[in-house]
Amino acid sequence: MLTTTHPDGPRLLADIGGTNARFALEPAPGAIQAVQTLACADHARFEDAVRFYLAGAGAKVRHAVIAIANPVDGDAIRMTNHHWAFSIEAARRALGLETLLVVNDFTALAMSLPILQPDDLAQVGGGAPLAGAAIGLVGAGTGLGVSGLVPSGERWIPLHSEGGHVAFSPLDEREVTVLRHAWQRYDHVSAERFVSGPGLVLIREALAMSRGIASDKDLSPSDIVTRGLSGGDALSLEAIDCFCGMLGTVAANLAVTLGARGGIYIGGGVVPRLGAYFVASPFRPRFERKGRFSEFTARIPTWLITAPYPALQGASAILADHLAWTHATAPRASTEAAHA
Repeated sequence: MLTTTHPDGPRLLADIGGTNARFALEPAPGAIQAVQTLACADHARFEDAVRFYLAGAGAKVRHAVIAIANPVDGDAIRMTNHHWAFSIEAARRALGLETLLVVNDFTALAMSLPILQPDDLAQVGGGAPLAGAAIGLVGAGTGLGVSGLVPSGERWIPLHSEGGHVAFSPLDEREVTVLRHAWQRYDHVSAERFVSGPGLVLIREALAMSRGIASDKDLSPSDIVTRGLSGGDALSLEAIDCFCGMLGTVAANLAVTLGARGGIYIGGGVVPRLGAYFVASPFRPRFERKGRFSEFTARIPTWLITAPYPALQGASAILADHLAWTHATAPRASTEAAHA
């Protein structure tokens, strides 16, 4: 039984990626409970997944926020890496909600950064962050998410970015070889093509093809990580090595673009699976290999986010701000309407 202190009942939080949808209830400020992960492929529509979760949780909610791996621009949502498509307003009505906010998943993750605790992070190189400076965020999962925060007085403004779709830039001959392989398949090769879970598969395939080795196309990203880190598959380990270097380049590009002296945070589902290997990987050396700006990036700290549900924390903060603003402005709106 949930002990609810929100006056309007528990709130629904969700973090939806191209593969999985994670749902939770927030019965009290900051209390994330009843977390359940559903496979997106198991539900024909977004609304079906929400109903399935709420039925299992035995909860009725009035307010919800959805962090989704997709650009959010207007009412129509069409996922980039999954087939779900819906109208926010139509879904709100169909689900019987008073409030349904839909935000980009990395916007939500970015909004969690100021409230994460030291135990939620693991520093990977660099010095101390500069207080009041911009913060960058990058993370590899089914796709490549990019965001950041810029300070505005006592508040932070999240950046609504699709930076994972910038053109990939190779830094050594191995990466040029991998890029040439991808060019045979794609007109535009974005950073996301490699720095993501599916990217691990593509990197390994490219390395195998360049050496005349038969590529096992049935391997999943998880298979590659398991086989590579176990020491039984040198090609998988090299693919992981290449992936980490590429992530270092993406993170460094973001750092110099934003002037992110407040640090760069690494999220997403892929890197946490690499464990201790990531700390010793090419990621940080590549992050600091920035030519005339190498000294600049060397000072910037990079952190791996280890909190279990950071995007849900950020989504909760966004919904709380929205409801607080709505409640604060409602009486004024009513008064203005009465005198109109």
